[in-house]
Amino acid sequence: MTNLMKRAIVGSASALLALSACGTPPPVEVTRVVEVTRVVQSAAPAAAAPAAAAAPAGAGATLKAIQARGKVVCGGNNSTPGFGFLGKDGQFSGIDIDFCRAVATAVFGDPTKVEIKPTTSANRFTMLQTGEVDLLIRNTTYTLQRDTELGSDFVGINFYDGQGMTVPKASNYKKLEDLKDKTICVQKGTTTELNLADQMGLRKTAYKPLVFETADEVWGAYEAERCDAITTDKSGLISRMSLLKKPADHVIMDVTMSKEPLGPMVRHGDNQWADIVRWTLLATIAAEEYGINSKNADQMLAESKDPETQRLLGKSGDMGKKLGIDNAWALNIIKKVGNYAEIYDRNLGPNTPTHIPRGLNSLYTQGGILYSPPIR
Repeated sequence: MTNLMKRAIVGSASALLALSACGTPPPVEVTRVVEVTRVVQSAAPAAAAPAAAAAPAGAGATLKAIQARGKVVCGGNNSTPGFGFLGKDGQFSGIDIDFCRAVATAVFGDPTKVEIKPTTSANRFTMLQTGEVDLLIRNTTYTLQRDTELGSDFVGINFYDGQGMTVPKASNYKKLEDLKDKTICVQKGTTTELNLADQMGLRKTAYKPLVFETADEVWGAYEAERCDAITTDKSGLISRMSLLKKPADHVIMDVTMSKEPLGPMVRHGDNQWADIVRWTLLATIAAEEYGINSKNADQMLAESKDPETQRLLGKSGDMGKKLGIDNAWALNIIKKVGNYAEIYDRNLGPNTPTHIPRGLNSLYTQGGILYSPPIR
């Protein structure tokens, strides 16, 4: 050891002792150590590349299990027309159901390779956590608590909504304050129940909640006139009002009680599966923006010179391979299920009993807030 090195060591030790004597522990500068190591390595012969970081537990396992099973299992709704509804013919329909079929199409190229398992507000998160379903897409509101405490992740928003209140038209109720001391039907274990308490509390307006486990029970009580009003997301109000004996006798009050962004959830820990579900939704939005639909998708594939369109449809870029699926994943979704506008119009469009004007659910170029990141 040279005298210079000895003096450097002694000097460093003295500095540390001085800091300790002042009651301040010496800082540990991990970043600087790494930087010094890199400088030394740059002057040395090239070393072998470090081993890749281990994948998170469960990464890729979901897709493998789905492919082995031969179908995607979705947790859905069976009682909300336009979103998730089981008809008398035994067939499911709704915007959420179609997005589940879109995910199956991304994986298998076939929208029929799907199973819908009806869930309730009470059991939907448990069914996802335990692996009973691969994906939950059941008019579920995206919140911080749900995103952080349930072992699951939201991966997008497929419908922007807000909570409302339905009342008998003859009641002439116009605002929430008009419901003072009235009975309001609400579903248990939902953000609806919490928002109702928040909004009525803000207005210092007393009310009597009548709480039920299922949507059928809530609406049954309302139609039986056991409550003076009923509250849920406005989409749900419009949907279920279509099933009342006399829908025209009821009205949605002109008040929005909350933000209710509805979207799909997957289990935490498998980023590949989260990416597939997220980009399935975004592909339908991008397709509408680029003017690609189920009728012209093949023509756009053959003729379009737009690089973004070519990447989306699998002509270039290997976007599907980056997700671990076929490069024609988005092309198949658009051809067999549709772009966002086609899915929306089929379930909530002007020619349906559950018509909801698109509003915020329009493209950002048309006054809404739907927007897909670049497909590149």
